Amino acid sequence: MNDVLAIILGGGQGSRLFPLTETRSKPAVPIGGNYRLIDIPVSGCIHAGIRRIFVLTQFNSASLNRHISQTYRMDAFSDGFVEILAAEQTPDNPHWFQGTADAVRQAMRHVEQHDARYYLILAGDHLYRMDYGALIEAHRQQGADVTIAAQPMPFDDAPEMGIFRFDRGGRIVAFEEKPTPERLREIGRSVPAGATAIAHDDAKPFMASMGIYVFTREVLLDILARHSGVDFGRELIPAAIETFRVNSYIYDGFWADVGTIEAFYDANIMLAERLAPFRLYDPKRPIYTHPRFLPGSRFTDARITDAIVAEGCYVDKATIEQSVIGIRTHVYAGSVIRRSVLLGADFYEGLDEPLPPEAKGVRLGIGEGVTLDQAIVDKNARIGAGATLVNAKGVQHADGDGYYIRSGIIIVPRGGVILPGTEI
Repeated sequence: MNDVLAIILGGGQGSRLFPLTETRSKPAVPIGGNYRLIDIPVSGCIHAGIRRIFVLTQFNSASLNRHISQTYRMDAFSDGFVEILAAEQTPDNPHWFQGTADAVRQAMRHVEQHDARYYLILAGDHLYRMDYGALIEAHRQQGADVTIAAQPMPFDDAPEMGIFRFDRGGRIVAFEEKPTPERLREIGRSVPAGATAIAHDDAKPFMASMGIYVFTREVLLDILARHSGVDFGRELIPAAIETFRVNSYIYDGFWADVGTIEAFYDANIMLAERLAPFRLYDPKRPIYTHPRFLPGSRFTDARITDAIVAEGCYVDKATIEQSVIGIRTHVYAGSVIRRSVLLGADFYEGLDEPLPPEAKGVRLGIGEGVTLDQAIVDKNARIGAGATLVNAKGVQHADGDGYYIRSGIIIVPRGGVILPGTEI
């Protein structure tokens, strides 16, 4: 894969993941207790032998930059790298990234300096495990100009996706971004009757773009130069279909876009299931992350079922069910955590240490007798003793004192403080 260069799109402001993106970019959001979203595509590249990786971002990039610099240090005797390319204002382009294609267009003055035959373009907020080597090889063998990873999709999920239409030979002939249900009924299905090149499933009649692209070098440079469109899905891919040979790579494994609070929450809870359709660990293709050298988690008379507990935690006489507990989390006695996602902490706080003023007298972690149900607790948050966060009234959207509610999920932001006895 020495002729392949990967470009990972860090996304925009990440408003759909607010408040998790209030102080960090989307790819830097923790997932699964121990990882960050960026670890997923970077690890996939490493397993495929792709060692030259750019990550494009423009919002809150400090924590992402720190994580990448501490985690991915390539061999000094190779030309491999994982490098952040933040948006730049230049004399010939004073604007920030306007979309996915515009981000790549602006970054090309750095990317072009590296010799590469193919460009692999990935998203930084998806959960999946794909063999990028097989994807690149399919692109080569088919002689494609552009190859797009596609996944079969049921009708109910299709309106949120970009949908392909194929001819009988399996070539992409049209692409529509987020068609309405009415339009989907008109289309009927992505693959026409009688097609033999692509298998068709009536339960999943549509083929949706995964936002994963392989471009032959000259083709990407040409289309970025000739088209002013700022988004791949809405503008450049439809334009490419009219001019170039655009093929699909069908992927039928687990894949989830975790770019919203609800999707992020559901994905984490899924990871803790006994028969989860996706697991972060694979003996042949593990997901890499920053080695922290933390001690093993410690439990005292605790009851834990269907949960992930990351390293460096201490759980004292508490109950944890269907939850993800992030690194360095301290759960004090008598607490009950159900269907919740705790992102952990960046540091330990000794019991004899004086508390900073912003702590409002509340210790780091989950205090005594706390009840959490369907909540997300961001890093370095403090939940006071006896607090109850269960959203008993079923509120769907709210901004409260030290918390938010999105899609019915209570979110305590990074460094947030919930005072003792609070009921939400």
